[in-house]
Amino acid sequence: MASFSSGLVRPHSSKIGFLHRMLDAMVILFSLVISLHVTRDLEFAGQYAQAGVWGALIFLMIGGARNLYSSWRLVPIHEAVAATLVVWFSTALVLISLAFLSKTSSDYSRMAMITWFLLAPLFLAIVRVGLRMFLNALRSNGMNTRTLAIAGKTKLGREVVERVERTPWLGMRFIGYYDDRLAKRDCKHEASDAEGVGRFEELVTLARDGKVDYIYITLPMKAENRIVELVNALSDTTASVYMVPNFFVFDLLHGKMTSLDGLPVLSLHESPFFGVDGWVKRLEDILVASLILAIIAVPMALIALGVKLSSPGPVLFKQRRYGLNGAVVEVWKFRSMTVCEDGAKVVQAQKGDSRVTPFGAFLRRTSLDELPQFINVLQGQMSVVGPRPHAVAHNEQYRRLIRGYMLRHKVKPGITGWAQISGWRGETETLDKMEMRVKHDLEYVQNWSLWLDIKIIFLTVFKGFINKNAY
Repeated sequence: MASFSSGLVRPHSSKIGFLHRMLDAMVILFSLVISLHVTRDLEFAGQYAQAGVWGALIFLMIGGARNLYSSWRLVPIHEAVAATLVVWFSTALVLISLAFLSKTSSDYSRMAMITWFLLAPLFLAIVRVGLRMFLNALRSNGMNTRTLAIAGKTKLGREVVERVERTPWLGMRFIGYYDDRLAKRDCKHEASDAEGVGRFEELVTLARDGKVDYIYITLPMKAENRIVELVNALSDTTASVYMVPNFFVFDLLHGKMTSLDGLPVLSLHESPFFGVDGWVKRLEDILVASLILAIIAVPMALIALGVKLSSPGPVLFKQRRYGLNGAVVEVWKFRSMTVCEDGAKVVQAQKGDSRVTPFGAFLRRTSLDELPQFINVLQGQMSVVGPRPHAVAHNEQYRRLIRGYMLRHKVKPGITGWAQISGWRGETETLDKMEMRVKHDLEYVQNWSLWLDIKIIFLTVFKGFINKNAY
């Protein structure tokens, strides 16, 4: 078997957690000092010093409860930053509530407090990104590592090892496979392999001795009894144990663990917008749509006038589309054609389409025809970011041709989306193009985060409005 090393972090993890807490507290206090200086040139003393200390303590308490100071090396940096922001804004709400209940809110400069509430999360995020980059550099050079063992030398086990080897910045050092039934499972590999193969008993012994940090179980699901025995044996150790189920057949959405009255269940097809995430998404839609409508009110009036003067017909075109959970909604657009098709058969606009008016062609190329949909967002029928809605007739056509097509309706349709900024906008004259659009839509549903929405909105400004495929 391969030799082992304790690594840089494992013996000192409690110390590092303590230092991380102290660093966060210093950042919070420092951001308050800066806020007092730049707003009213106030001193960090008296009630402001008390507020800073209370803010740091509350942040550390909430952060500890939300496991903010446990190991995040396997978690993407944007998720770590998002968790930090949630903890800070929870802290801010507690501080505001305390000031209100104690009737001391008038003792503080509102401008200084608002600046602190905005500056502290920025500094906390910068510190976390900087720490992650520093630790990633150490791990890439073989420092700050954790040992990893695979229970089950299977195809899935080798997939885990390949991914670990492709991401050296995770600091995961693979020490070997462990499998009691190697001969039956993979006769090509001998116990003398460079990677090493041992038995489960040896793995449990190593875990009890603290020589392995992470254990990934990659046994086939039919080996239920052996998995239970191994997990029970490993419960007498301090190793972190992960089960890697072979769910490759479910390639549409990543499963998420949840529970039904304490019974663990795996969610395969689910909306990401339940609970707090749903409130965050709705608040995002209201704020962004309100801001944009305030900015584009005059341009929308001019566009409406241009539509009315350029061709006979209504200014707005309302088409039935599938919305959240497949419910039919009316999506608004500036009319860009001489017809308003919304029947059992709707022909997609094509290059040189005679139905498109000259002014409508300009609107479609620049996506200006979509602007009225911000009103749909305020109505709650659409989101700013989400899968683009298709005509009902197209939905009925493609749901029979593309597996998982209707899963894109687990969220509200959007004005812009991951597929659109990735180049899959406009006419889908082939099934392959529609499949790629659906693939990107499902990736969005699967990986949604507030940060992803902000990224899509930002990229839409630069690459999502004008598109050569929009006719």
